[in-house]
Order: sequence, then C-alpha cells, then structure tokens
Amino acid sequence: MPAIYEHALTVLPEHIDRLGHVNNLNYLAWMLDAAVAHSAVQGWNAQRYDELGSVWVVRSHEIKYIEPAYEGQQLVVRTWVADMTKVSSTRRYRIERAGAGAVLAKAATRWAFIDRTSGTLTRIPQIVIDSFEIVCDD
Repeated sequence: MPAIYEHALTVLPEHIDRLGHVNNLNYLAWMLDAAVAHSAVQGWNAQRYDELGSVWVVRSHEIKYIEPAYEGQQLVVRTWVADMTKVSSTRRYRIERAGAGAVLAKAATRWAFIDRTSGTLTRIPQIVIDSFEIVCDD
C-alpha cells in the first residue's frame, strides 16, 4: 500500500481551455480522482466508508499553478496524507509531467470526516487512521 500514490492520466481535448492549455478546474478534478483512488488502494472505497456511516468532505483546497499542461501530455498526480487529526486530514498533491518530472502544480486539500446521518463532524476511527501512512514532506 503506497504512502505516496501515483495517479496517471492523459490530457484530453476536453481539458483544454480557450488559452490552449488545461483549464484550472481540471486540476481540481484530477486531485479528487487521485484522492479517491488512493483511498481505495488503501482499502477504503466508498462502500467501506458507507459501512462506517461516514464520508470525507472537502473543507478547503489550495492550488499553486506553476506550469501549464497541454493536450496529449502524460501527467502524474502524486498524492499523500500529510496529517490526520481527530476529525480532519490534509492531503497534498504534486501534478507533474510523466517522465520529465516538471512540476505543473502543487496543492493541498483539507478534508473533514462527517457522520452521514447527522452531517456533523465525527472522530476518524483508528482503523482508518492506521490505513494511511503520514508523509510529512512536501
């Protein structure tokens, strides 16, 4: 189970904006896709969270765009859990060109753990915490 998950993707024509490069909203979608995929690889897919009666929700996103991406490029979204408190977690991301290592964006998402019935914050169970290695480096 990887501490740092690598989510590969190809920039498609529909990702491109009027300026000829990837629209910023696609970076956000890729981050969320990578987070969900990493969680599933760690054994926590949507069904398993449903069994707990809990779900992760986004509290905030921070994205620093460094270089543009273009149609046809192969990218890698690297993601990891940077911290986990009683009821929330920070996940970090680096979006890079595959092979070249050029960093296109750095980002972070603050997630809150919510009880699905009440919609309120709930304590992250130890079994969930133990499923993710905390990576402190950016």
